[in-house]
Amino acid sequence: MKETKEKMRAERNRTLTVSDVEYAGLSQNLIRISGITPLLVDEILNKTLFGDLFVALDILPKGFADLIIIDPPYNLDKDFNGFKFKSSDNDSYLEYLRYWFPKVVSLLKSNGSLYLCGDWKCTSALQQVMDENMIVMNRITWQREKGRGALSNWKNGMEDIWFGVKNKNDYYFDVESVKMKRKVIAPYKVDGKPKDWEQTEDGNFRLTYPSNFWDDISIPYWSMPENTDHPTQKPEKLIAKLILASCPVDGVVFDPFIGSGTTSVVAKKLNRKYVGVEMNEEYCIWTEKRLENAEKDKSIQGYVDGFFGERNTLNIQQKSTKNKQTESIKTNTRLFN
Repeated sequence: MKETKEKMRAERNRTLTVSDVEYAGLSQNLIRISGITPLLVDEILNKTLFGDLFVALDILPKGFADLIIIDPPYNLDKDFNGFKFKSSDNDSYLEYLRYWFPKVVSLLKSNGSLYLCGDWKCTSALQQVMDENMIVMNRITWQREKGRGALSNWKNGMEDIWFGVKNKNDYYFDVESVKMKRKVIAPYKVDGKPKDWEQTEDGNFRLTYPSNFWDDISIPYWSMPENTDHPTQKPEKLIAKLILASCPVDGVVFDPFIGSGTTSVVAKKLNRKYVGVEMNEEYCIWTEKRLENAEKDKSIQGYVDGFFGERNTLNIQQKSTKNKQTESIKTNTRLFN
């Protein structure tokens, strides 16, 4: 059993923790990758595979996934809980991608979709390896509101996600499921009636089609229940958009670098099947703990009543009358003090 390290945390800190007793129990859920015996689809569905991805790629069933989401180590110096990834020149990073990416693509169904994440330093290599193996449909750029400032350069506040398919004439994409609910600043009316927007007691809103620039994503932080100590954890809201758009209900989502489990957790919350591979045992345990928590709480921050809200907006539809009254009192107090 791994000995967990206790960290001092603030009272309102909701970052995931796992006790030694929980660790021992959750580890029994893992499928440990070993040997060369091929794995069957029924053996891996809704499971976390612990071990070397490069071994797993040779024994996983071909064409089992409807959607693959890949968040590989970026071309940066990064410590993943003891596993240190070293940055290299662009050509070397491209060769690293070429070593495993075609094998991952072989696990995708003929009508499947794939999303490949990266930052500005490695995005050219990601585009190239995608072009070599798939049909590139788009590049999504999403805004990170976190990041260190720089005295002699622009602060890095963006990341990319490359979207590709095997067959551009046959792939799943449900745009209705990923519409955004935005506030209407200047409501336009025709014959006295709202045009393309809805008037409610809580304000005016319009449902809009999603673009390939996302400015509504909040990075997990210490007061959010989805937060872990993983250094590069992706937000649940971001992954939810990819899954809803590109994987049907009951379809299979595969993540070969599952990390702290966000892809599997969101797939479970959205009634999709999932498979994840991770070489770090502690990350696997975090994944299992989050999957366990998802049995009781299927909420996704920023996704309410089937629509995505703008960044940091409150859940307007579900606020109780009492909360509304409380907010009104606070607002009046601020105005007159």
